[in-house]
Amino acid sequence: MDLYLVGYMMCVWLSSWRVLGGYPIWWSLALGQQYSSLGSQPILCGSIPGLVPKQLRFCRNYIEIMPSVAEGVKLGIQECQHQFRGRRWNCTTIKDNLAIFGPVLDKATRESAFVHAIASAGVAFAVTRSCAEGTSTMCGCNSHHKGPPGEGWKWGGCSEDAEFGVLVSREFADARENRPDARSAMNRHNNEAGRTTILDHMHLRCKCHGLSGSCEVKTCWWAQPDFRMLGDYLKDKYDSASEMVVEKHRESRGWVETLRAKYAFFKHPTERDMVYYEGSPNFCEPNQETGSFGTRDRACNVSSHGIEGCDLLCCGRGHNTRTEKRKEKCHCIFHWCCYVSCQECVRVYDVHTCK
Repeated sequence: MDLYLVGYMMCVWLSSWRVLGGYPIWWSLALGQQYSSLGSQPILCGSIPGLVPKQLRFCRNYIEIMPSVAEGVKLGIQECQHQFRGRRWNCTTIKDNLAIFGPVLDKATRESAFVHAIASAGVAFAVTRSCAEGTSTMCGCNSHHKGPPGEGWKWGGCSEDAEFGVLVSREFADARENRPDARSAMNRHNNEAGRTTILDHMHLRCKCHGLSGSCEVKTCWWAQPDFRMLGDYLKDKYDSASEMVVEKHRESRGWVETLRAKYAFFKHPTERDMVYYEGSPNFCEPNQETGSFGTRDRACNVSSHGIEGCDLLCCGRGHNTRTEKRKEKCHCIFHWCCYVSCQECVRVYDVHTCK
């Protein structure tokens, strides 16, 4: 997915907020069917800055699924922040900025690779789910089942059409990645790695039918995995991403840049692996040029020796400890029938933050 695509989709949300009479941005994403009425209002697509002609045509021709595209980008951002919550770079976003991650993604780093992969996967995932839920008239369930039913079950329900979701993500996100340079090649590769994750993890989901749940008949359909599982998988791919080098070739259309694995004795990256060719900053100190916010005042885990532990997260600067009182429900009792009553307790916690 293009570096600024996330920022563009933020503009989609802002546009929907203006058109929908000033509802909060996230509410407009949840309005579902109401969004399809925006097809007659060109301000939605035309007001998104930076879209290339192919993306603009896509937006206008497929206005009905654009809310799902926006929802997918939002889903990708949320998953990025979950996966990196204990890292020095924690996928921080910047308000009121087209490049909502700031300059941190200007370089071809592992972080850029992950953001492109998870955002592209998010778009494919959200579009596929929307189609299966029937919120769009241009797509629906996948009627092309893979093979005959197995023993003890038959095809039924709504198989999710992940191929369509992947196609939408590819057509929209990759539209900007047509330059003959290394960064476009990297972005295309990582976009596809994110989308391929969904296709690789499609699985059968089944439901039993019969008296008292006897499961006399079982119907099954193809379903996407939980997006958290996809995030976990792509985070592993981030940790094992392949470092590349840029090579230039002279072709009929001019100079073309391609990527080659830097270390020949390592396994060559497949289409399912993430690739990068520039090193990451250490993210320990604030730096406007690199987009690092530093780790000062970040909460750390004093008992961990991992990256989320105070030693590593605080970059050797040490940490502060304070006590914090929190009100919590406690001594809960179930009453027949049917409610739960709880008391309110005050508990004291130690909170550790980086110096």
